[in-house]
Amino acid sequence: MSKKRILITGAAGFLGSHLCDRFIGEDFDVIAMDNLITGDMRNIEHLFPSPNFEYYHHDVTKFIHVPGALDYILHFASPASPIDYLKIPIQTLKVGSLGTHNCLGLAKEKKARILVASTSEVYGDPLVHPQTEEYWGNVNPVGPRGVYDEAKRFQEAMTMAYHTYHGVETRIVRIFNTYGPRMRLNDGRALPAFIGQALRGEDLTVFGDGSQTRSFCYVDDLVEGIYRLLMSDYAMPVNIGNPNEISLKDFAEEILKLTGASVKIIYKPLPVDDPKQRQPDITKAKNILGWQPKISRQEGLKKTYEYFKSLASEEWFKLPKEFTRQK
Repeated sequence: MSKKRILITGAAGFLGSHLCDRFIGEDFDVIAMDNLITGDMRNIEHLFPSPNFEYYHHDVTKFIHVPGALDYILHFASPASPIDYLKIPIQTLKVGSLGTHNCLGLAKEKKARILVASTSEVYGDPLVHPQTEEYWGNVNPVGPRGVYDEAKRFQEAMTMAYHTYHGVETRIVRIFNTYGPRMRLNDGRALPAFIGQALRGEDLTVFGDGSQTRSFCYVDDLVEGIYRLLMSDYAMPVNIGNPNEISLKDFAEEILKLTGASVKIIYKPLPVDDPKQRQPDITKAKNILGWQPKISRQEGLKKTYEYFKSLASEEWFKLPKEFTRQK
């Protein structure tokens, strides 16, 4: 019996690389695709010796050609941090629209099942708490975050259109704040920003009064949820995240305790349209997928901190202070 074959776009990114690891571990033939606009080859270089792994340097906003059969596609190509999508807004919109269209067209041609990576950002600055999949969101389409939020909302609409009109087997995961090894210290999200500042001996920057909340899911838990969703028969969006909510002020305090840094917390104005609350309702994931997170924030933070400490000697670790936004 031949091995299952899967294409993973955005494969050199934080989440994409962990998904490559998982599917190699499941004995799939993995085709990794990335244009490295935000990805890093170091995230997947350990996989190159595997006979089950191949890499295509390609921009998914251009026509995608993959020879041979494909059983599954994971579409994870997209800038996913404020630093990136505020710097490259047009590319962010194109990968969510043209890139998704190309991936869905490939899935239709190959008769492959496709899972697209959406985000909790489709809920915008939510007026419903916690956020259920039935909530339609509170999004400013012309604000600075709109390039990412609306790209993902369009992506979901396009995916459902291919499902209903063309009968493509589609899955949609709405990913909440995720962390773990291979995050970039300069990606603007709270966890790498806080740890990076602590390791560099800088004060931790909290935006607003720090009362805004996030819910952090360790990457291994997220990957398990994505795997289960891909293998399920459920086509509507599913939240995957950890519902253990914490304020950013309290989270900064946790990072100070973890790192032992003798610095203080400073406060700056809240960015435009920054969500005040973020907590997934994971009832669907529990009932449909039998999934819920298992790794505590204490355990996950320890693993992530050890990873970042191992990078402290690298030149790109020494980042300027302006790389301190939070998602």
